[in-house]
Amino acid sequence: MNEKIHHGRNIKRFREMMGIKQESLAFELGPDWSQKKVSLLEQREEVEEELLRQVAEILKVPAEAIKSFNEEKAINVISSTFNDNSAVVNNNPTFNPIDKWVEALEENKKLYERLLESEREKVDLLKKMLDK
Repeated sequence: MNEKIHHGRNIKRFREMMGIKQESLAFELGPDWSQKKVSLLEQREEVEEELLRQVAEILKVPAEAIKSFNEEKAINVISSTFNDNSAVVNNNPTFNPIDKWVEALEENKKLYERLLESEREKVDLLKKMLDK
């Protein structure tokens, strides 16, 4: 059974998991992007490779994750893991999840700071234009 993975839906899921708003993603993608354009992107079943790679880089996830994540399969794996007493649980992860979380929060903070700085520059520019 060859199921189509919905790239746009996966972009939205990863974006939301990272706590990034559509406006922030649009800002990072560049001047021709808007919140509305990101919303339309998230509705597309298939996203071209280069754009997918760009979005993945901003979201700090592998492009392959966006291309292959299947929520239904993930739920089935989680469900069967909880219903199967013989499931193996790795209590010694090779990374500290808290460190990864803090790292993601720091990246979000930097993203919001850049967005705020851009907004300040716009306000300053508007003030200068009104003063003339």
